Amino acid sequence: MFNIEEELKKLPGKPGVYIMKDKDDKIIYVGKAISLKNRVRSYFRKTDKTERIKKMVSLIDHFEYIVVDNEAEALILECNLIKKNRPRFNVLLKDDKTYPYIKIDVKSDYPGVYITRKVVNDGSKYFGPYANPGAAKEMVDFIKQKYKIRQCRNFKSNTRACLNYHIKRCMAPCMGYISKEEYRNQINEIIDLLDGKTDKLIKELDIQMKNASNNLDFEQAAYIRDRKIAIERVSEKQKVSNISENNIDVIGLSKSDIEVCIEIFFVRNSKMIGREHYFLKDLTEMNDKEILSGFIKQYYFENPNIPNKIMLREELDDKEAIEEWLSTELGKKVELRTPKKGEKLRFVEMAELNSKVTLENKEKNKNEVLLEFKEVLNLEKLPRKIETYDISNISGQFMVAAMCIIQDGEIKKNLSRRFKIKTVYGQDDPKCMEEVVTRRLKHSIENEKGGFGKLPDLILVDGGITQIKATKKAVEKYKLNIPVFGMVKNNKHQTRALIDEEKKEYKISDNLMKLITRFQDTVHDTAISYHRKLRDKEITKSELDNIKGIGDTKKKALLKEFGSIENIKKAKVEDLMKVKGITRDLAKRVKQM
Repeated sequence: MFNIEEELKKLPGKPGVYIMKDKDDKIIYVGKAISLKNRVRSYFRKTDKTERIKKMVSLIDHFEYIVVDNEAEALILECNLIKKNRPRFNVLLKDDKTYPYIKIDVKSDYPGVYITRKVVNDGSKYFGPYANPGAAKEMVDFIKQKYKIRQCRNFKSNTRACLNYHIKRCMAPCMGYISKEEYRNQINEIIDLLDGKTDKLIKELDIQMKNASNNLDFEQAAYIRDRKIAIERVSEKQKVSNISENNIDVIGLSKSDIEVCIEIFFVRNSKMIGREHYFLKDLTEMNDKEILSGFIKQYYFENPNIPNKIMLREELDDKEAIEEWLSTELGKKVELRTPKKGEKLRFVEMAELNSKVTLENKEKNKNEVLLEFKEVLNLEKLPRKIETYDISNISGQFMVAAMCIIQDGEIKKNLSRRFKIKTVYGQDDPKCMEEVVTRRLKHSIENEKGGFGKLPDLILVDGGITQIKATKKAVEKYKLNIPVFGMVKNNKHQTRALIDEEKKEYKISDNLMKLITRFQDTVHDTAISYHRKLRDKEITKSELDNIKGIGDTKKKALLKEFGSIENIKKAKVEDLMKVKGITRDLAKRVKQM
């Protein structure tokens, strides 16, 4: 048994990474330390701690640690472990928020230019991210219009040129009509354009245009002139006044009572080429330094677009370790700067102002949704927690239900719950609804701090008046005052109104209609997917399930190898043993089924 106090005494005073785990052996936090002994012990001592840290410590069942040579190594290991395990108490960037990049496969003889949302370490150059996908598409369209580069995804030699060549949109490298050197010159220009080095690019184009004109190649000179004019226009769009830095990211942070917003500006050659923002939950008790440090490590880990400088308000405690790590990744010096005055400070303030505006707008949108619910439905209070349910079955078989939640104006997929119907036999959706809602309410009444949390402020049901009445019946069992309304769809399968049990309709705005439609779709998809899972599991049941030591992986491997249960029964022990994971003992058990 793991004795925390005894293990704390064994901690070395060396740099390393510590890994906090709960009773289920799940990693809940990963941190780095210059001295493991001092850092890990601090969590278990009676010092002032935030509620977040208190909660984390209360869940720690045991911990592990890895000793390394220095803080920079610890930082890299920490980043790897956070990315792989995504511990709940670390600063985490959502995986589902992926911005587009512009990719150039520079290792190819004739590189292409594409939009991608997946950045991999394949030697290609990536530019971005573009917070506005339309801006990335606009830039790629501009490049394809102004440069005669290939537009096919899979480059190969052909017996004839494609249509793009004939309309002068490509120089047909597949036919050998342009040399690798000439094609590479175009790609280098595009790279300079995407890097923001337009001043250098325009000077080079002036020289090329003059040379073409001197050689009486007026068509080529006109082509270069048009490209130059277009680039100058793009450059003007991107310019930011009074920024003298060449290659920087500027980070601003703001907080609300619920979440944190971080805004990043990307500045290249005195031009802002993009911006993006992230919302981070459950971090408001952390100080700004901790949030920024965690964010930077998450954001730049395996990111191909590391700048020379990162500007931010706070000087981080692990600044030197982060600089050393990023410098190693980039191959040249990277600095974290905290400007105190002048244009650089003003730019940090601009990023902070934008993060604040972004956060306020999000909060405003959510509050407007809640206010509309309250006003339209004449509720006594703001419905901060709204629940909806859906029943799924086929002719009364594999009967299941799903519950989804809107919390503070946002659909929370991670709070969804699934139920197997226990007391209803045959197809009776209202009875199923009554059972599920009764069970759900019972959970919160018995333990408000349990997995279901607090009782809902509002329940929305899908399925008409009978479903509303069934839900209200469950609510009334516990003498609760939770309003219940139904969701009415139009012929486009969108929510057009809300109704009560008297069939009175309550009209809603387009914004609310879209949110409730997504809410309905989410709970419906959750119920359907659970139903299919149970049905598929039943379909794939076999005699193999009753054999000790045969799990899903070995069962699938046997079925894949022999095709059916009958063929498995006929197979010899030696043939069964050829399947990965099947020992002689297991093979004998299989033969006995």
